Amino acid sequence: MKLRFVTLIVALSTLLAACSAPIESPPRAGESTIPAATQGGKPDELTVGLTYIPDIQFAPFYVADKRGYFTDENLAVTLRHHGAGESLFGALAAGDEDIVNAGADEMVQARSQGVGVTAFAQMYQHYPVVLITPESSGITSLKDLKGKRIGVPGPFGENWFALLALLEQEGLSQSDVTIENIGYTSQAALLTEKVDAVMGFTNSDVVNFKAAGIKVRTFAINDNPLKSIALGATDAAIKERPEVLARFRKALARAMSDIKADPAAAVTDSFDYLPKVAGANKIKQAEDVLRETAALYGDEPLAIEPDAWPAMADFLQRHGLLGGNVDPVQAVNNLSGNKNKAD
Repeated sequence: MKLRFVTLIVALSTLLAACSAPIESPPRAGESTIPAATQGGKPDELTVGLTYIPDIQFAPFYVADKRGYFTDENLAVTLRHHGAGESLFGALAAGDEDIVNAGADEMVQARSQGVGVTAFAQMYQHYPVVLITPESSGITSLKDLKGKRIGVPGPFGENWFALLALLEQEGLSQSDVTIENIGYTSQAALLTEKVDAVMGFTNSDVVNFKAAGIKVRTFAINDNPLKSIALGATDAAIKERPEVLARFRKALARAMSDIKADPAAAVTDSFDYLPKVAGANKIKQAEDVLRETAALYGDEPLAIEPDAWPAMADFLQRHGLLGGNVDPVQAVNNLSGNKNKAD
């Protein structure tokens, strides 16, 4: 069954509980994960919000669709890319999406602003944002940042959160550096020396710099309190459809395991969703991006670490990034029906 896929082409480029428990392993060949009462019945429909333009970073969703893993779980999944002027959680809050793929830190922030979004799986086990600087910049350690110009898309999102965490780690304040809002022009900003460094993603920006022949040096955040890309659903969906969400999570984990085993095959299976990927260079770059993305999945795809969420909420609160108080325990759920009990 060919799952529906909605693409909006745009100009913009890119607890659980008190204890942590991995999600179930992907099913063995021929093993059904669908409850007997559901097998053979009408597929459960889910609309999944993916941020902005189609990109190989969303390969788990494409692969699960292409290889029929959603169908195997009796799911009818619509993959929906957001428009440039669309808020990250607007469609979810309006009931037009059932699941959204976004930063866990962004979900905590949205929850503080009244959006009832709950994370139920962690896509990236490692935070992907780093500081990027040309090898020729003279910045050889983070101690060299004082007085330097650092570019970010703007004072929002994970690039911004990561910059604040990096400065805090080094005992620096925002006034110790010059922060430039450069939009999504990191390469141009570095090449024209508008800034000395930029905040960017290891699985996209760093790969793009290397593809362009620009030699860069990167610096990660030590003991990062932040958590990155996760899957979130409405509080109502968590309460009323946990078994459906669990089947979606299982299908996606299966695709992620496939990607880790064979990224090149996953790129090929994503072609239907990525019409701009053509030619040997583009294909190689897509494979490089996907390999770096797969490295962020960790050893157990979609496992979530609830114990880290209080520290994340505290960090966001201290930096004035929340609209109100947030109970971190209420911001994640393991779909077991009990927030304080592991699967």
